[in-house]
Amino acid sequence: MACNASWALTAEEAAKRLDVDLSVGLDRAESERRIVLHGPNAIPDEPPTPWLRLILAQFDDLLVKMLVGAAAVSFCLAMGEEAGERLHALVEPLVIVLILLLNAVVGVWQESNAEQAIEALKAYEPNDAEVWREGALCVIAASELVPGDVIRVAAGGRVPADSRLVALESTTLRLDQALLTGESVPVMKETAPVADADAEIQARHNMLFSGTTVSYGAGKALVVATAASTEIGKIGAQVSATETAASPLKVKLDEFSALLTKAIAAICILLWLLNIQHFTDPIHGSAVRGAIYYFKIAIALAVAAIPEGLPAVVTTCLALGTRRMAAKNTIVRYLPSVETLGTTAVICSDKTGTLTTSQMAARCVLTLSSSGQPRLTRCHATGYDPTANKLLAARDARASKGGEMAAAEEPLSEAERLSEPLASVGAVCALANLAHLRYVQGSWTHTGEPTEAALRSLAEKIGLRGVPAADTEEPERTSAAWLRRCTPLATLEFTRGRRSMSVLTRRGAGAGAGGGAGRHSLFVKGAPESVLARCTHAMLGGGAVVPMVPELRASLLATVGELAGGSEALRCLACAVRHNLPADVSALPLSDPERFGEVEAGLTFVGVVGIHDPARPEVAAAITQCAAAGVRVVVVTGDNKLTAEALCRQIGLMQGGAESALATGGGSRGCGSDGGECSSSRSSGEEGAGGSSGLSGGLTGREFAALDYEAQLRAVAECSFFARTEPAHKLRLVELLQQQGYVVAMTGDGVNDAPALKKANIGIAMGSGTAVAKTASDMVLADDNFASIVAAVEEGRAIFSNTKAFIRYLISSNIGEVACIFLTAALGMPEALVPVQLLWVNLVTDGLPATALSFNPPDANAMRQPPRPLSEPFIDGPLALRYLLIGLYVGVATVAGFAYWFVGFEGGPQITLHQLTHFGECPSWPVSDGVDCAVFTSLRPRTVALSVLVTIEMFNALNALSEKESLLAFPPWRNPWLVGALALSFAQHFAILYVPAFNHVFGVAPISFAEWRLVLAVSVPVVALDECMKLLARRGLSSSRPLPSISASLAHHAGYTPVAVEEEKRV
Repeated sequence: MACNASWALTAEEAAKRLDVDLSVGLDRAESERRIVLHGPNAIPDEPPTPWLRLILAQFDDLLVKMLVGAAAVSFCLAMGEEAGERLHALVEPLVIVLILLLNAVVGVWQESNAEQAIEALKAYEPNDAEVWREGALCVIAASELVPGDVIRVAAGGRVPADSRLVALESTTLRLDQALLTGESVPVMKETAPVADADAEIQARHNMLFSGTTVSYGAGKALVVATAASTEIGKIGAQVSATETAASPLKVKLDEFSALLTKAIAAICILLWLLNIQHFTDPIHGSAVRGAIYYFKIAIALAVAAIPEGLPAVVTTCLALGTRRMAAKNTIVRYLPSVETLGTTAVICSDKTGTLTTSQMAARCVLTLSSSGQPRLTRCHATGYDPTANKLLAARDARASKGGEMAAAEEPLSEAERLSEPLASVGAVCALANLAHLRYVQGSWTHTGEPTEAALRSLAEKIGLRGVPAADTEEPERTSAAWLRRCTPLATLEFTRGRRSMSVLTRRGAGAGAGGGAGRHSLFVKGAPESVLARCTHAMLGGGAVVPMVPELRASLLATVGELAGGSEALRCLACAVRHNLPADVSALPLSDPERFGEVEAGLTFVGVVGIHDPARPEVAAAITQCAAAGVRVVVVTGDNKLTAEALCRQIGLMQGGAESALATGGGSRGCGSDGGECSSSRSSGEEGAGGSSGLSGGLTGREFAALDYEAQLRAVAECSFFARTEPAHKLRLVELLQQQGYVVAMTGDGVNDAPALKKANIGIAMGSGTAVAKTASDMVLADDNFASIVAAVEEGRAIFSNTKAFIRYLISSNIGEVACIFLTAALGMPEALVPVQLLWVNLVTDGLPATALSFNPPDANAMRQPPRPLSEPFIDGPLALRYLLIGLYVGVATVAGFAYWFVGFEGGPQITLHQLTHFGECPSWPVSDGVDCAVFTSLRPRTVALSVLVTIEMFNALNALSEKESLLAFPPWRNPWLVGALALSFAQHFAILYVPAFNHVFGVAPISFAEWRLVLAVSVPVVALDECMKLLARRGLSSSRPLPSISASLAHHAGYTPVAVEEEKRV
């Protein structure tokens, strides 16, 4: 029972295909048969991922597997210890297991949240539906609908299934389908078939889509698709099938983990093999015990090498970043996305509400001067506020080129504002209007259609003689005064045939604006070409009325064409009045919509209002900041091509003015009562006109989909915008950008955006958007403001810089621990450090300073550099060599302090170095040597070694404050959190040394002041060593990328490929 392209069929043909009588509907037996065939009308439930699979997935990482192995071996060895030592030996595996479990819990929690996207879609499924069954209208559960059902929809209700409109029960039917298409105004629906069987969703004007809301009117429709076959169901399938891209940070950490795991395994095996000769040392008792002893050392080395605290520190750093971003109106849902923003190379931004205010506003009023010349009265309104942005002085419209209105900024005088024909324009805006303005909790909002709300605001700005200006307490004073003077009698609703709407009024005393008391007047607004065609007269400046000669009508249409097709692509509405109505209006055909045109005849033209959704004031500066940072911005919208292009020019994404719409064969774009559906001479061709050609400007989604693969690649690299996009187009756009190596951020607010939001490296939903979009996203903009994204990008770059800082710190520290374990074992010395001590250092002692490094102040040049390439490692060659040297010093210094306690310290045994490196032979030494073998298991030298390691790593944390700036230029107090963390780490170290309860747990003992002098003597030089290396880095050995030139930034902004980026870097 194929129902494809039902929009291209007549209502009768669609009914025949589905084998149903539109006047009767399905019978009970047939509906039951079809529900078995098609299933319930509900988005199918996705089987949830089993908890066990989610948990096991958290351990699918080489670094984690290494820790699991270390914990398992440590547990087995601990169980083999004597009863007195077993509890102490179990501390190490238990700590490792605890770390792994905590990481697993966090991972499972994050991943389970991702499955909520499908559940959120169900919020858009209506519960009930009105349907004709066996000739009677009844209410059934929406889930029981089947293809072929005949349903009724009405204002305020939600469409229960994709349906083909077959009859209207009102003069018009309008749907708010923004959540599906992103269109900024409600869409007019009609019953006529669509000629194009491949029409995009926005062009299917006879289709009612499941989940969309009826904003006006009522009608009868034929269900053609249910459940997963609906457009919203297809989106659900796309969300399920879309795999979320791994964050750049996770990719780098995975690469680092793989490299570290291989290195650790190789070093552990090498260490064990090097000590085969010591397996038979007398101190071990047997070769098997010797092998086990050095196996334990190998495990200790693995524990030392693995940065156990790294996952916790990374999570903490990202969490701190989320708090800072929340203060900038960005709510983070997925922690790694914080850092991903810092690598973003392309931002695909929605238009309505993100780049614009999402509040329609009157931009200008076109009227005629006293000499009959078109003139423009401008207004810089950015929203519905009737008290702001007063009208500016009028000027000759011929001075406006290409629709650009560079009028003087002087305010319009009160005399001009209250005189004709502007006064009559205000009357039309106030009376032919069903919208209302409200001031709620510090902001202006509206009820009704957005376009009519803009007209209401304009009416208040024009004002009325003797009426006080609007304020927050009484925002509609002028409108109320007009309603008192002109009592509405009937509303002639918008119809697509005449493309206008009007209101019939009875005029009272003092009504003004032409006509006398007791007379009837008609106030009309609609598409300019349609209204002007019915105008027989025109009102000039001062109120004089002259005949509408063909030359005047052509001049007005040409000016309107400039406004509609110029750089601002204004939505134009013509205003007209008729005062010569008969005294007995009952004879007028007010109840027959087909004859409304007879009433709206003999009109007097008074003006044209140009309306748009203005760009947010801060967006242009944010776009400039993106260009300087090498971040390309692409506008992706469901609106038409001209509107998208106009916005791109306003915010600086495209340069130069647009061609005249008339020069390219265009006309005006007008609106009816809904603000968006008065078609014009441009209704079928507007997508092809505008100021750009080829790929230099933008494409519609359909044009983009028609390109071959190579052309699509070129389009995503060159286009500034994509208009009339559907979910599949957005998803394809993200895929192509990612294939070229870009990190892509996608913004959206509707259900249609969910697949692309999930596919993008960073999905950004609007705070005012749908639950589906928010659930599929990584972060949410609380203020829906593009500028907040740019601020978040800067924060992301700062987070990555700080992440590199603490990773370098942790790695150099771990290299030192590995060097210490390796050297003592390779030289034949006793263990300097045991695994529980290494765990303490890695998790607690090092963890606090590493976390504090997250508070480093951001680089002042962060937003003047291009995004870092995905291939850029955390630590490149020169930097790796530098931190390898630092790490080796940490290890050598720790071993030196340990060995010196035995050999040269006054309070130590003062044995020879040969005896220390051959301690395993101690039981066979002659008594005359005077060496007590128990000294090799003393806790004090281990405590000295541990204290050296801790102290030197605290100094190393100071080194990590800046990659190449000296501590003299970047002193520690620039980051007071680090100073506090160092103090706390030392306090914790003193606690395990000098609190007896901790001594046994960590295998340490209190040390004397003399031993502390030894510790400091070998620890402080690490600062001087790193200062020397920073000096070399500042002299040209640094691996940092140079600051890009302005031309390079602009080139990147214009859309060059990653290959071009690499070429620029080589140059």
